[in-house]
Formats: sequence, structure tokens, C-alpha cells
Amino acid sequence: MLLRRTLPAVVGMFVFVLGTISLAAAKENPMVVLSTSMGDIKVELYADKAPVSTKNFLDYTKAGYYDGTIFHRVIPNFMIQGGGLTSDMQDKREGQKPAIKNESSNGLKNETGTLAMARTSAPDSATSQFFINVKDNAFLDKEKAQDGVGYAVFGKVVEGMDVVRKIEQVKTATKGPHQNVPVDAVAIKSVKVVSE
Repeated sequence: MLLRRTLPAVVGMFVFVLGTISLAAAKENPMVVLSTSMGDIKVELYADKAPVSTKNFLDYTKAGYYDGTIFHRVIPNFMIQGGGLTSDMQDKREGQKPAIKNESSNGLKNETGTLAMARTSAPDSATSQFFINVKDNAFLDKEKAQDGVGYAVFGKVVEGMDVVRKIEQVKTATKGPHQNVPVDAVAIKSVKVVSE
């Protein structure tokens, strides 16, 4: 008799705990949507393994910094890069924050669909620019990188990889000092946080 009364309570508690765990997991991994001129790309950010890069990306997102920037470098079978130039190929300096620490030793790999921080040859030079790997690029991982540093992965596309593939296939040309620039600008219309 006692079991009949306590079983629903135990089941209810179990469901509550699972729900709480699910909510905690959702909080650990923020989701953002990049609305581009070619469609939407939904991304999960790895706040647990790349806290510095994730916070950096979210800070730029919340400030509206990415709105109106472009994917300015597109190399098929490699990656698409954006987040720092305007449609007239000018560096977006207003609102740019100091460079961040490179988190390439976080164990995340530059695999297909992952987002990583773009940087100069200096390891800790990433600011706003990021790229999406369109294939597995193990040579960008710390363990295999020529410079022994590599590029920090901080997220992954969870929806809209078809949009990434469309961007990957656009026609490109050289514009001034920039190579692999889409002939028709691929705009990042907005980046919005959908869960945090």
C-alpha cells in the first residue's frame, strides 16, 4: 500500500530532477542564431570548455557588433570566415574589444561545422572574427598545428549547415589586399542569443 502511494511521488521527483538537469545543461551551452543573407545558422556555444571565447562572442553579439558585418573570406573545402569587416571591406573598429586568450588547449577539435576564433600569427590576438570549418581541419588543432598553438574551437553548428554549404560555394575574387572574397557580399544581418 505504501509503495503505491510513494511510487508516484518518487517518479515525480525523478522527472523534476531530470528537468532540472536539462535546464542546467541548457544554461551551460548558450545557443545563438546567425541570420545571414543566405539563411539562418544556429550555433551551440561551448561555455564549459571555451569560457573565454564564448563570453567574448556573446559580448559582441549582445552589443550588436556582428550586425551588418560579412563573411569576407570563403575557401571551399576549408572554412568560411566573418565577423570583422563591413560590406565595403573595411575593418569594423568601432566596438572592437581587446584581444582574448587563445583556448586551443581545451580539447575541442576543428571538425566539420565547428566555430573557431580567427587570429593573426600571434597566439592571443583573436578579437571578433571567427570561422566555421567546412571540413575536418586537424592541422588547425593545437596537437598538429605548425606553430604549436592552433585555433580555439568554441562552438558548433546545430542547424543550418546547408546554409554554411551554400556560402562555401559562392563565387569569390580578390578585392584589394583581400583574397577569397565573395563577389556578392554574404551579409551577417544579425546574431541573436536564443538561449543562455
